[in-house]
Amino acid sequence: MLFAFTEEEILIRDMARRIAADRLEPLAETLDRGEGRAELLANLKLLAENGFMGLAVRAEYGGSEAGAVAFALSVEEIAYGCAATAVTTSVTNMVGEVIQAVGTEDQKAKYLPRLADGTYPAGGFCLTEAGAGSDPAGMKTRARRDGDHYVLDGEKIYISSAEYAGVFVVWAVTNPDAPKGKGISCFLVERETPGLIVGKAEKKLGQHGSATNTVLFENCRVPLAHLMGRENDGFRIAVGELAGGRIGIAALSLGIARAAMDKAKAYVKERRQFGQAIADFQGVQWMIADRETDLEAARLLILNAAARKDRGEPYAREASMAKLFASEAAHRATDTAVQLFGGAGYIRDFGVERHLRDARITRIYEGTSEVQRLIISREALRQ
Repeated sequence: MLFAFTEEEILIRDMARRIAADRLEPLAETLDRGEGRAELLANLKLLAENGFMGLAVRAEYGGSEAGAVAFALSVEEIAYGCAATAVTTSVTNMVGEVIQAVGTEDQKAKYLPRLADGTYPAGGFCLTEAGAGSDPAGMKTRARRDGDHYVLDGEKIYISSAEYAGVFVVWAVTNPDAPKGKGISCFLVERETPGLIVGKAEKKLGQHGSATNTVLFENCRVPLAHLMGRENDGFRIAVGELAGGRIGIAALSLGIARAAMDKAKAYVKERRQFGQAIADFQGVQWMIADRETDLEAARLLILNAAARKDRGEPYAREASMAKLFASEAAHRATDTAVQLFGGAGYIRDFGVERHLRDARITRIYEGTSEVQRLIISREALRQ
């Protein structure tokens, strides 16, 4: 199979690479210390102005209309510079795709341009709950009809970019008597809606620059016009859109892994022991060979899933394969990078320990590695 990028895809990738080098990577360490929020928001605005917040959104709604391959290439480059910025970019694109896929014409015309041009610094994807992570059909958040509104009550957790998201896509149970997963609906909720409360920021192992919060809904009144798709059809929407999000997390994983291994390769050529560069030792060379093979395999899996999506072919299995392999490969690569640095790898000054911490979450969000294996095996057995 030949992966020949279009001229537009190459231009988008190269622009993402330049922004990552000039603006994102210099800020990454500051964000990791929990500082630099204003600079982060400025970078998100810059990314939006250059088309990276609506890569799959049609031009009529202000998007780039560039497709899934361009999205994967962009997220990889952004993550190479700053994983925390990349996750906001990935999720915001995901929110835009949900709205474009199932929103009404009024919803698309109102919200997609605001996501694409940076009016909203980010979009929020509110699915996960304390008792409904890998099993989102078990959610407890409720939405009941009250005149010309729905009233939402419940709590979502681990919501990326919640502190600065301008609009949230929210899933809630509208028919508690329906079979599990059949009575869930999908809503658009603006940030300033009374009753929507962004809760405490989580203190995390990595990706410190990416805000992760609880989002509470307390008697939150949402107009009927903010229902997306058909009532009680929301679970199907969630399952479908998660597949696209997995391409983003796979690309993010690859970007982090590349950054770690590039640092490690430069270090082993400079570091000398026993009178020679440690890059000359066969053991070190084999470690690098294994990780480089991992990263190339991850890249091919990601591009295959993205290309299938662009062609309108089924891609859920391929997206799960890409996400599973790339996230596990990123764990191996960042761990190897720390090992190649030796004691220096454990020190914050060299940066590779940050990549190790940033990569760890990729095996969990958008579906754990275990969930991806369930999806892949289910599809394989079905065939």
